[in-house]
Amino acid sequence: MTEKLWQRLSPPQHAALRLLLSVAGDTPVYLVGGAVRDLLLGLPSIDLDLVAEGDAPALAVALARETGARTAVHRRFGTASLRAHDWHLDLAMARAETYSRPGALPVVRPATIMEDLARRDFTINAMALPLNGPRAGRLVDPYGGLADLERKLVRVLHEASFRDDATRILRAARYAARLSFRIEDGTRRWLRRDIPYLDTISGSRLRRELVRTLDEGRAGDALLILDDAGALARLHPSLCFDAARAHALAQARDEAGREASYLLGLAVLAAGLDRRAALEVASRLALTRSERRVVLAMASLQAVEVELAAPDLRPSQAAALLGEFPAAALWAYAFLASEPRARQAVLAYLRDWRYRRPHLTGRDLAGLGVPEGPLMGRVLAELRSACLDGRVCSRQEELELARALLAAEEAGRPRS
Repeated sequence: MTEKLWQRLSPPQHAALRLLLSVAGDTPVYLVGGAVRDLLLGLPSIDLDLVAEGDAPALAVALARETGARTAVHRRFGTASLRAHDWHLDLAMARAETYSRPGALPVVRPATIMEDLARRDFTINAMALPLNGPRAGRLVDPYGGLADLERKLVRVLHEASFRDDATRILRAARYAARLSFRIEDGTRRWLRRDIPYLDTISGSRLRRELVRTLDEGRAGDALLILDDAGALARLHPSLCFDAARAHALAQARDEAGREASYLLGLAVLAAGLDRRAALEVASRLALTRSERRVVLAMASLQAVEVELAAPDLRPSQAAALLGEFPAAALWAYAFLASEPRARQAVLAYLRDWRYRRPHLTGRDLAGLGVPEGPLMGRVLAELRSACLDGRVCSRQEELELARALLAAEEAGRPRS
């Protein structure tokens, strides 16, 4: 297996790992967790997720000294991250964990690799590959992770796993969706039973796991699993996700292209919430300002659907209604709105109308003697509306309209 690992690493990763093993000397170092899982699955890219049976922060500092990599050390947990311009790795001491209560952060102590694997979430993540010493290259698999990989199963290590850390509920759905695996029957029963333990998890931790889920290529599948288990409703009674939303999310991601992000999934999840529920969800999940804005936008867009569906809606009117909403919310709404005309208007705005600008700029208006300020803003806004609605189609027509607007302003101004 080690030969397979070296083949998968990029040259910079290869060099960094060789140097780390040289620095480690007799300290056992292991590739662990998802890195071993992905190696066994034959995935092309391998993250260097490493455990040392010893002082991992000291090893990290020594490697940083040799390579010039930036280092972030967390001595409380015995972990460190190293990052150079073309490689990075995570290094942790082998540790055991105990939980003072459900949902609490663990208390850690130095331990053996076997104890370290015992604290992990799922069997497929509880394997280690020794990289040095007499056991180098021989898979350490105390919980049958390799067999579960072959059977395409997500399985916890013990019955109390979700009670110890209920964020594993979200991770189970994420891995099952990402890998096209099935959650093992016993694990599924315990997951459903322990849904109430989500209440023990802080908003920031729930947000972190939800964002990771929404960032997955198969986020819709993961959300369907969470909805079926009752996890979404436990986060807030108004949260739900179904096949229609999964289809809308897939369509919106395809259409949004480079604008697609986890925020798009958050917007689809927030569809149907009224403003009060949106605020409650934002609070429970400790959402960031941009995330909160997306969630609230979904509630606000429902309020303008009738206007967006008007048969005589002009492009300038649509732009005025939609211009302040974040793109993620608009892409989601474009595939979720109940009124077909509203969907068409939002898609036209996203694909075309938001990019249309008049030829004339503030500098051009300044050349006509317009000072910076409210007047210039009004003229530019009217020029854009005229451009959107097809009332002006050339620079010359824009100049004529600008002069007419300025003349009207002058005529309406009281004389001294």
